[in-house]
Amino acid sequence: MRRRHVEALDWPNRMARRAQEPGQRNEFGAGTRVEPQADFVSALFSAVTIDEIAELVVQEAESRFGCRSARLVSFLGAADDRQRVRHSYPDIPLSAADVVQIEAVSKQGGAILVISQHAGWVRIASVLSAPQTGTPQAVLMADWPVTDCVPQVCPQAWREFMALVAARLAGTLELADQRLAVERFEKTAQLQSALYAIADLASSELDMPEMLRRIHAVVGGLMYAENFYIALHNAERDSVRFIYFADVKDKRAVDPDEEFPAEEIRNSLTLALVRHGRPAMGPSARLQAEFGLERDQEVYGPDSADWLGVPMIASGEVRGAVVVQSYDEAERYDEEDRALLAFVAQHILTALVRKQAHEELECRVEERTHELTVEVRERQRGEKLQAALYSIADLASSELDMSEMLRRIHAVVDELMYAKNFYIALYSAERSTVRFIYFADEKDPAMYDPEVEIPVEQMRNSLTLGLIRYGRSVMGSARKVARLLAVPRGIGHGTAAEDWLGVPMVAEGEVRGVVAVQSYDWSVHYTEEDRTLLAYVAQHILTALARKQAQAELESRVEDRTRQLADAVHELRDQISERERAEQRLVHETLHDSLTGLPNRSFLYDALERALARLRRDPSHGFAVLFLDLDRFKVVNDSVGHLVGDEMLKEAGARLTTCVRSPDVVARLGGDEFALLLEDTHAPEDACHVAQRVIAELSEPMRIAGKELFTSASIGIALSHERYRSAEELLRDADVAMYRAKAHGRQRFEIFDERLHQEALHLLNLESDLRRALQRSEFEPHFQPIVRLRDLHVVGYEALLRWRHPRRGLLLPGDFLGVAEESGSVEQIDWQMFDKTCREIPTLGTNGSYVTINVSPRHFRSPALAKQMLDLLAAHHLPAHCIRLEVTEGALLDNPDQMLATLDTLRGAGVLAALDDFGTGYSSLSYLHRFPLHALKIDRSFVSALQLGGSGGSGAVVRAVLALAGTLGMEVIAEGIETSEQRDYLLGIGCEHGQGFLFSHARPASEWAVANDH
Repeated sequence: MRRRHVEALDWPNRMARRAQEPGQRNEFGAGTRVEPQADFVSALFSAVTIDEIAELVVQEAESRFGCRSARLVSFLGAADDRQRVRHSYPDIPLSAADVVQIEAVSKQGGAILVISQHAGWVRIASVLSAPQTGTPQAVLMADWPVTDCVPQVCPQAWREFMALVAARLAGTLELADQRLAVERFEKTAQLQSALYAIADLASSELDMPEMLRRIHAVVGGLMYAENFYIALHNAERDSVRFIYFADVKDKRAVDPDEEFPAEEIRNSLTLALVRHGRPAMGPSARLQAEFGLERDQEVYGPDSADWLGVPMIASGEVRGAVVVQSYDEAERYDEEDRALLAFVAQHILTALVRKQAHEELECRVEERTHELTVEVRERQRGEKLQAALYSIADLASSELDMSEMLRRIHAVVDELMYAKNFYIALYSAERSTVRFIYFADEKDPAMYDPEVEIPVEQMRNSLTLGLIRYGRSVMGSARKVARLLAVPRGIGHGTAAEDWLGVPMVAEGEVRGVVAVQSYDWSVHYTEEDRTLLAYVAQHILTALARKQAQAELESRVEDRTRQLADAVHELRDQISERERAEQRLVHETLHDSLTGLPNRSFLYDALERALARLRRDPSHGFAVLFLDLDRFKVVNDSVGHLVGDEMLKEAGARLTTCVRSPDVVARLGGDEFALLLEDTHAPEDACHVAQRVIAELSEPMRIAGKELFTSASIGIALSHERYRSAEELLRDADVAMYRAKAHGRQRFEIFDERLHQEALHLLNLESDLRRALQRSEFEPHFQPIVRLRDLHVVGYEALLRWRHPRRGLLLPGDFLGVAEESGSVEQIDWQMFDKTCREIPTLGTNGSYVTINVSPRHFRSPALAKQMLDLLAAHHLPAHCIRLEVTEGALLDNPDQMLATLDTLRGAGVLAALDDFGTGYSSLSYLHRFPLHALKIDRSFVSALQLGGSGGSGAVVRAVLALAGTLGMEVIAEGIETSEQRDYLLGIGCEHGQGFLFSHARPASEWAVANDH
């Protein structure tokens, strides 16, 4: 390949040399062995078929351009037809390599593609494309001598030759494509017609042999099918049945109902086809060899020149096979025949299944028709019986008297069977009597009185008593029944019947009576069906009788009960009236405050929800909510007691009621909290006027229990707005506004506006951020140095809290500490700070200095604080002297005993304490000498006002603190030093230590570590 590439690159030099060689050469440099045909063009356009054109093209290519083994492969079929046919001239089968090369050059396009080199020749291929569309329509393949080069750019003569051939082929191929399309259409129409014919045969009234014979004729119209048979395979029995067999050489009679076990025909091509489940085509001898079968013409018939079989498959299972075969070498099958027969075979299978299903259906229809006829008769009899039973049940529930009801029951039974002579007798075991409650007989019409009970002793010769004692139904002539029942006289009472049928009426295992019918006509006899029917009816008659008796008893009891109920109803009405009054009281108590009698929270919520719904329907119905509580009410409770406090709440409720209109609502929410709902307010001023009246009313003194008490109210107002969706949201915002009023000095009101709403949202978001910050450990200590003022030597650091917020950056305590204290998360923040501070102390490299940490007053409420703090130091392997606690004056006064115990414990372990912000609180001497404090920190508010030579009050306070600390032996640290003047002043009055921005801002421990290293 490398040598060929080099020769191709050397093509221009070789062409120059060939130009100097004698002799006539073509444009490729090959010598022309035959002069170009002058009439090639006219002959080309005179050619009619593709083969005629191809012959001329091949000859011209070999004679004019010096090639050999030329071949023209044309493509038949539309360009988008995936089944395009390759037509080759000369008519020699294409090899697999040829097919691959043709596909490659068709996709690549271009004039010439070098394919291979062999024995001094180069194999090339050129694409002939349609002039208008550029679609490949043929490929010209040829061998060129290696001595002649193949140019990279196609020469003009070759391009003109290819263009001429492509133009001539275009029309011819188009015509061939149309003919091919017509042939395919005709074949498709023929196949469709055949399939319709098969489907019609499956639905016809023809018997199976005639239908299969006609299917054979249909298949013969599609292909050579003179020898044709259909075999069905039974997978359960593994047998084959040839339901149709036609063969010109094999004249054996084949029974379509005979099943051949697989073992008997194991060398059959048909069984092999079924086993393999795929079509087979070719001479039968070759197929037998491929399937490994033994040849036996006596058993399996003569060999065929060509044999084609396809399986019939349904639901993935081979159900049989369709086979055609030819004994004539001229009649062969091809792939198109195989595909066609496979397609037809599935429709034949469908037709067979449909035909078999049709025959089975006809058989089942006949059987079902007979079953339905019997079923209809049974249903009609059942419907008749059901109607009779319904009639008996209706009669039992009717207002008819007993005799009329029994007469109509007789008529109902007479519709079911012969019952001209019919009677019903009841048996009483307690009284040992029989009573014929109904008796109708054509021979003995007045034999029994329905009102008379007959003793059993008088009935011992009767068939009725015999049946009662026998306990089962009996049927037959009177004499036969008498013998069966062992009746003494042998025929019973009265005229002997030709046929007698009696059934007992049984309830709870005891015979309660008898129903009997009898016939005096020898031609009328009762059947087993009548016996079953009468037994069924007898039980319903017994049920009807019991119901009738129960109805009579019930009517009597109803009368008695009606009188009792009339008395009970009168009493019940009195009880209902009392209950309604009690329910009204209960509802009132549920929705009203028990102390003040005002509506409670539930009542207010309902009223607010109604007001919100009314506002959504009509925005003009505005309203306002006032939320208030009594200022310093806890002081009243703690000083004069809860009883007086309750009286104050009652008085406050009464005064609030006088401040509103009748449709408005005044509610007590609990404790000293009240709320007012003002309906139909048109402007904020309406709510403000009411708030002013409330403040004025509650400011007046109250005379309670001989004491004159004073109170006031802080009020928050929430105005109706479309953003509110529930009563809770309104009360929440009014509550927020009320707390804003308290913060601004009490005895005033505030209106909730968007600013408060944003503050509330900010507060809520800040609380959420604080909780996430704790989880993410976003709090960190920054350290501000405490220095010796005379030489600026760092003696310690104060650990100051900072929050590294992911969005807002580094936050100071003033931005969040108040919210943390209110939400109760300040203790968790402190412990996180304590832990991180202890972790950073080694980084600071204190070298004898200390770190002070600020401890919230909340921590000193726990008696375990000292132990927890010491455990923390131990966990970080820190000595006690390197940590000092800073506490506030408020913490000392909040729980002094617990504070003292905690500080003593820590002092004993070596942890010192400092009093922070001294001078801003009580600054009482009583706790300075009581608590074990090591240092005082002068608040920055005093330091900021210091000036050299000044005589203001701040300097006096600082001197007094220094004197006091010196007396108590305590260290003093001045906070907030920002100027050199303040430092000099403090040094002048004897203050030795201080901290502030003059020396450094608070910085992370890592920065201090770097600074200390330098």
